[in-house]
Amino acid sequence: QVQLVESGGGLVQEGGSLRLSCAASGSIFSINTMGWYRQAPGKQRDLVAAITHGGSTNYADSVKGRFTISRDNAKNTVYLQMNSLKPEDTAVYYCNARVYSSYDFSENIYWGQGTQVTVSS
Repeated sequence: QVQLVESGGGLVQEGGSLRLSCAASGSIFSINTMGWYRQAPGKQRDLVAAITHGGSTNYADSVKGRFTISRDNAKNTVYLQMNSLKPEDTAVYYCNARVYSSYDFSENIYWGQGTQVTVSS
């Protein structure tokens, strides 16, 4: 089994910054893509940013130039640096990882429990 534990959410004023972290642990052989999604009340869960094991990144248009995703493969951890935050960034942010199991080398998708980010105007 694999667990994803997120941290770093909170309340920040418009224009401020936050850094989210997500650490994966458990029966991990390797991790392919890691990413961050967000879900605002009454809306669907959408991709914010993703990063491959090799470091290639992908961002939602709404966060390009403001958010930066990075990862530390040795620590099985992904980060999301969020700058110039806007009220519309308010949501629950979820970590996501495509993990190859050390038990049977199967690939499975795991989610974190979510962390609230609230941006006040």
